[in-house]
Amino acid sequence: MTRIPLRPLARILTARDKGENPDTIERENIRQRHEAMRDKDRTRAEGRLLLLGAAFVAAFLTVGARMGLMAATEATEPQTVSQGAAIVAQRADILDRQGRILATNLVTHALYAQPPMMVDPEGAARKLAEIFPELDAERLKKDFTGSRKFLWVKKKISPEQMQLVHEIGEPGLLFGPREMRLYPNGALASHILGGASFGREGVDSAEVVGTAGVEKTFDNWLRDPANNGAPLQLSLDLTIQSTVEDVLYGGMRLMNAKGAAAVLMDANTGEIVSMASLPDFDPNDRPAPLTKGDPSDSPLFNRAVQGVYELGSTFKIFAVAQALDLGLVNPDTMIDTKGPMTWGKFRIRDFHNYGPQLSVTDVIVKSSNIGTAHIAQVIGGERQQEFLGKLGMFEPTKVELVEAPTGKPLRPAKWPEITTMTVSYGHGVAASPLHLAAAYAAMVNGGTLVNPTILKQSHPEQGQRVISTETSETIRSLLRQVVQRGTATFGNVPGYSVGGKTGTADKPKPSGGYYKDKVIATFASVFPSYDPKYVLIVSLDEPVETSGTEPRRTAGWTAVPVGAEIIRRAAPLLGLRPELEPVAEAAVIRVRN
Repeated sequence: MTRIPLRPLARILTARDKGENPDTIERENIRQRHEAMRDKDRTRAEGRLLLLGAAFVAAFLTVGARMGLMAATEATEPQTVSQGAAIVAQRADILDRQGRILATNLVTHALYAQPPMMVDPEGAARKLAEIFPELDAERLKKDFTGSRKFLWVKKKISPEQMQLVHEIGEPGLLFGPREMRLYPNGALASHILGGASFGREGVDSAEVVGTAGVEKTFDNWLRDPANNGAPLQLSLDLTIQSTVEDVLYGGMRLMNAKGAAAVLMDANTGEIVSMASLPDFDPNDRPAPLTKGDPSDSPLFNRAVQGVYELGSTFKIFAVAQALDLGLVNPDTMIDTKGPMTWGKFRIRDFHNYGPQLSVTDVIVKSSNIGTAHIAQVIGGERQQEFLGKLGMFEPTKVELVEAPTGKPLRPAKWPEITTMTVSYGHGVAASPLHLAAAYAAMVNGGTLVNPTILKQSHPEQGQRVISTETSETIRSLLRQVVQRGTATFGNVPGYSVGGKTGTADKPKPSGGYYKDKVIATFASVFPSYDPKYVLIVSLDEPVETSGTEPRRTAGWTAVPVGAEIIRRAAPLLGLRPELEPVAEAAVIRVRN
């Protein structure tokens, strides 16, 4: 920095020449220097004040923005930092084939207590017992006044209950947000859905895990974040399911049955459109399983999948189909039906005396045990076992339910000729209604196996061929005649060509032997019979029809009317229009009543 001298020589000399005082020049320069210094200090001070003011403004803006954000954010309970794995609570929805919700999630709260934070633990215990009558006030009081620092009070509470607890005003009662599984249709399709419960739990979330049915089978898939919440779509139709359950429940009550089951399956794809088991339960409040006694006494027991029963005369169609396919008989072949039929110490009888002979067609139409046993003798035990094995009658079904492996059919350890004969008419082998549905589908769909599935199929695969298309066409005709003039005449539904077969089997005693007055009544039906789209199996446990002078337990009086009513209501919902049935011999069209 260049400093200007206070007494410049040139100016001093000039001033002396003019007679002026040189000291004046020095004082003037000093004044100017001081003014420059003051201006510089003032500028520096003003800059510092401006910077400080900007800092204060920024601080106040930051504090104000933070306070506004806190005011706009919902208050949450303090959370303890944990090193454990995060709980993934979200679970995908389950839909029916039309996209309607069968299972979804609902945001709710859990109620827990921290006794050290409580002001009036005894009063809180008393008031909680008033809000939740199922809680024991004395037990709560003991927990709240003891040494416990944390306890769950209720795992799920409603918004109304949450408000009532709020009004208690107890700081030690806290709420944890969580998702719960909700089944908006109640008990509808309960055995298929199964149910869910809480797994790992924290105060701010809970893990929802499947406990039965498709909820457990597809538990990992439903919880997988990689699916981006994509729903699981089942083959069930909610409307059809409701119809089937309503009719089945009414039929069970009307026929005084202990239980009932129904399976409605697509005959070509194996898709299960409806599956019902009664009694049922509400998966929103799943009951505890039985710890002793007969498992079938529990409402959790899925009779359609887990229940294995001797299905009686519904098996006769398999013997006839195999004999037709092997070329051993044709529909007009006459079969010996003179009874009783004796094999060693065993006697085989028919429900009625059908005379000395019946055609193969009438063996099925009139349901002759003796005639079917003679046909089975011609087939032979080895070929019979091979055929039933192809139909899946010796292994659990592959349906996507966690309970399916428990429904393994029961078969004899040995297979002598008498077993060949009794199995042909449905005694000696026990299978589930779902096994029967899949086997009947193969009998009428052209002769190929289907795999029962609870998932909606976009490209169903064609299964193994078990009988020829010609044999399948003959079987369809036989089943239609059973409904027209045989043991299932109550199965006629105006406008729909129904075919089917009845089966009535005595129930076995746990100690051995059979009950004389307890049966399993089954109706295996297909519709329309000339080109079957669907198979329907209806099974009643211990039915008895009491409208007459004597109790009647056969399937023709019990299971068949229930099956016919299901078809009458469900067929239009399935998109099947009533049709006029052709009568070739008259060359006219008429409606069958």
